[in-house]
Amino acid sequence: MARMKVCIVSDSHDRAGPLAAAVGAGKAAGASVVIHCGDVIGTQTLREALSFGLPMHVIHGNNLGDPVSLARWARDSGGQLHYHGADARLELAGRRVFVVHYPEYGHAFACTGDWDVVFCGHSHAAAVEEVANVRGGRTWLVNPGTVAGLAAPATWALGDLATSRFEVVSMSA
Repeated sequence: MARMKVCIVSDSHDRAGPLAAAVGAGKAAGASVVIHCGDVIGTQTLREALSFGLPMHVIHGNNLGDPVSLARWARDSGGQLHYHGADARLELAGRRVFVVHYPEYGHAFACTGDWDVVFCGHSHAAAVEEVANVRGGRTWLVNPGTVAGLAAPATWALGDLATSRFEVVSMSA
């Protein structure tokens, strides 16, 4: 399996600075792709984060923002920005990855055993856990919390898909 680290963020809620800081830190830690688990809101929020040059996969979450603008930016990004709508089904480094905003849906998808890892957001509560699935295995469920630090500490997650190691990273000074 190819080695791949991922920067997982969620709930940036128009806070471009913290989002860019997390993406920059993720890139410095070896991440080669960014997964945004929703609630970007304004497309402009992505501009500074995209300047790091990493491919970014984005879903919209419950704060829809402007999906037409997100779709245009993705179309015009030369393949750097991938806007998936309400959820994303990805294969990264040989791993089956599902991205959804709501943690309850994330837990349900982890239970299916169809995915190696499920990333979610919405609750602003960072968590990394293994969930027993119906196939007798275990699936990782990762919620990076809120990169914006709204009603919770500002956090993001760094994951290594080859080793299935995921850690929550605090953005506090």
